[in-house]
Amino acid sequence: MGTSGRNLSGLASVRCGSRGALAGLIAIATLASACGGEAGAPAKTPTTPSAGDAGAAAPAAPAASAQGEDNGAAAPDDHPELSGAAKDAYNRGWAAWQVGDLNGAKAAFTDATQKDTHAPAPHYSLGVVLERLGQVPDAQQEYRAAFTFKSDYELAMGAYALSLAYSGHAGEADTFLTDKHNRSPQSARISAYLSMVKSVEGDSGSAQSLAQDALRLDPNNTDAMVAIARDNYRAHKMDLALYALAAILDGIAGAPRDKDNPEAHLLRGLIEKQGGKRAAAMTDFQAAQTKRPDLVEATIQLGVMKLEAGNATEATPLLEMGVKFAPTDPIAHLNLGDCYRLGGRTVDAKRELEMSLQLDSTQAVAHYDLALLYLFSPSVPGFQPLDQVAQAIKELETFKTMHTKQTPGQTDDSDDLLSRAKAKQAELKTPAPAPPPAAAPPPASSAAAAPAAAAATTDGGK
Repeated sequence: MGTSGRNLSGLASVRCGSRGALAGLIAIATLASACGGEAGAPAKTPTTPSAGDAGAAAPAAPAASAQGEDNGAAAPDDHPELSGAAKDAYNRGWAAWQVGDLNGAKAAFTDATQKDTHAPAPHYSLGVVLERLGQVPDAQQEYRAAFTFKSDYELAMGAYALSLAYSGHAGEADTFLTDKHNRSPQSARISAYLSMVKSVEGDSGSAQSLAQDALRLDPNNTDAMVAIARDNYRAHKMDLALYALAAILDGIAGAPRDKDNPEAHLLRGLIEKQGGKRAAAMTDFQAAQTKRPDLVEATIQLGVMKLEAGNATEATPLLEMGVKFAPTDPIAHLNLGDCYRLGGRTVDAKRELEMSLQLDSTQAVAHYDLALLYLFSPSVPGFQPLDQVAQAIKELETFKTMHTKQTPGQTDDSDDLLSRAKAKQAELKTPAPAPPPAAAPPPASSAAAAPAAAAATTDGGK
């Protein structure tokens, strides 16, 4: 599933601000649905240029997926029902999760489920980890276990539904949450989750209406406010998205609802980046990443922007963290590979770029970056110079074919790079000219030979 981003971890409650501001937010969202039409396809993923070599202008490469909400494991303090050995195991899992040790977190959360088989939190958090590891069916099974053992565990219900939606089963997710919504019509959280699923389905009108219902039930429900903003983002209604985000982060005629909300900072950063406000975007990505290091999209966006600014030293640990928290996300590996390439770490770059293609063979930009690696690296282990440039040509030709199909009409510099690669290939194939023969030693001069002859005569006369 990669970085589809679905944070359903419990958001901190905040004090209610001005109800007038909230009414204004709901009114403007309603007006947008009436006048602007409903959402069509999701907004195009923000892209970032990958730094090229020797003047090469690389094609746009995605910085992160920008799809939706990003699950996070539940903090131990949110589940006081855990005790004894189960709590100890859960705490180990949480500590591992915090530093991106997903396999360690998986082992510890699994241990917690065995120490207390009916505690919901270990099953939920294990589901989050399994989803990050790409084990989606197993993750969904754990989410189901969590709300089976605790029938009102809405956190797990939302995680299960959104996991279905982002894995190609949006209709099933809709049916599941609609049933829960009918059973608990006063649940603001269920309304918010159903709004998110409707948005994924492209039903912006229903998504906005359900999010507004959630806010009427709970004016402090920032899940619903982020849902409104994200749905407007998908529908390309950036001004409305920013309005909703301002209510969360800055406050409108009242105190901000959740000024540190990482999802809101991430979404505002994406909008600012698209609008060319790079400094503001970096500030918001930094705020999101500081609050939640596991929020992969914020981490990758921040790392890529630092790389674009020429700060590979700070970009590298961020992009490495992105891969740790999203090991099955091809975009995370793609950006880390490009970072390593620019830092001269040829072996590491090749590994990450090839892993990116292994996870998603449709990524044309990975072929482009591999071409740059082969063409400009002094040496690539396992390749002779002529083989290395031949591989660069192969990667560029693959890129050209894929890029033309995926982005018809978009120009790039691959033709120039191909010309350079072929010229380098021809140069390597041309045998070096033979060195000139060594000059023969000059003959001895008669003047020099005379004394020798005289000496011989003298000796012979003795």
